Parts: sequence; structure tokens; C-alpha cells
Amino acid sequence: MASSMKSSLIVFFTCSLFLQVTYAVYKTEVKCESLPNGDCAFAISSTGKRCVLEKATTPKDDLIGSEYECKTSEVMVENMKEHIETDECIESCGLNRNFFGISSDDLLEPQFVSKLCAPACYQECPNIVDLYFNLAAGEGAYLPDLCNKNKKLQSSGAAEDGVDASAPSPSFF
Repeated sequence: MASSMKSSLIVFFTCSLFLQVTYAVYKTEVKCESLPNGDCAFAISSTGKRCVLEKATTPKDDLIGSEYECKTSEVMVENMKEHIETDECIESCGLNRNFFGISSDDLLEPQFVSKLCAPACYQECPNIVDLYFNLAAGEGAYLPDLCNKNKKLQSSGAAEDGVDASAPSPSFF
């Protein structure tokens, strides 16, 4: 009976230690300025602000050198914190890790909108969809409408796979 009690205590303490280590690993704070450049774009800090990769000028041996740095933007994200975007979402949404700043310019590209609106991105990558939903809204557009317009363009043959479609007119927004 004593050995059974001893075994139970060892199992209990082992599980307790495992849970504490797991909690510490997953509860690390995300600070944009501490992220490597490869994880910066599309990340969300612990404070709920988006991280952006920006070009920074720093003095280097009396010369001005150019580097890229991860910075905290003033753009807040509702209902999401401490998030580093997955490689799967970056790929399925047609993005790359070297995305600088925050811009709605991609919404003018039918090929990008097509990937953004595809189920693999639109249904599986809420952080990216939220970002572009808000960017579209800032331009006076509604992302689901952009998706529908893009779908109609593609079905009419205006934007076939592998063929560049003409740029949408400003009325696209």
C-alpha cells in the first residue's frame, strides 16, 4: 500500500510539473519588438495590437544602414491576442512573411482577392480575414461584396487562372 501511495504521488507531481511547464510555454507574452522578422507580419501582440514589419534606419559604423524591424502598430484587434500567423494561412491566403506595413493595396488585385476569398483562407484564417475585412471597410467597401464581385469576374472569364486580368476600376470598392 505504501508503494501504491508513493507511485500515486510521483505521478501527481510529474503531471503537475508537466502542466506548469506547458502553461509557461504557451503563456509567453508576444511583444512585436521581440519577434524575429519572419514571424512579424500578421502577428498580434499580447496587448491586442497588430505587429508590422517596417524599414528602419539605424546608425552602423558612422554609416546609415537599412534594416527591417518588427514594430507594434496602433491597430487593435478585437477578440484575438498573442497570435503568430501559421505558415498554412500565409500560403493559402496568398501572402508572404516579408509583408511590410499594413495596406489595402492587395485588395485591388483580383488574384489576391480570389485567394483571400477561397474557403482555405476565408474559413480557416480568421486573423487574416479580420485584417482585410477592416482594411476594406476603411476604403468604404465590404469584404463579402468584394469576394462576390471577384467570383463574378472569374466566372465571366475576366480573370482566368494564369492570365492577368485588367486592374479593377475605382468603382471596384
